[in-house]
Amino acid sequence: MATEHYYEIYRRASIGTTLVDTLDELVEEGRIEPQLAMRVVSRFDRAIAEALAEKAKGRLNFKGHLDVYRFCDEVWTFMIKDVNLKLDSGQTIQAEKVKIVACNVKKPGEV
Repeated sequence: MATEHYYEIYRRASIGTTLVDTLDELVEEGRIEPQLAMRVVSRFDRAIAEALAEKAKGRLNFKGHLDVYRFCDEVWTFMIKDVNLKLDSGQTIQAEKVKIVACNVKKPGEV
């Protein structure tokens, strides 16, 4: 079985930080081994990526002013100011700032 890499960006979402905090408590209390906690977090990375790829089908259009962009380790990050988001339902949302993180979905070795 080939080892696949999944991004760790969802660990900073509220569900990810809650998971990590809970696992840290369990390790500190001696209820689980640190290796098990690491495996759980690794499975979380994989599960969230797969769930979003399969189930998240919504689209949106946005307009705004690009403030900052960077490309590092195959990850694009865009910071946009004064953003007007239009959802596929037709609803419009305005935001002062939006951060977009875009990761490569190709598996290692794919062109």
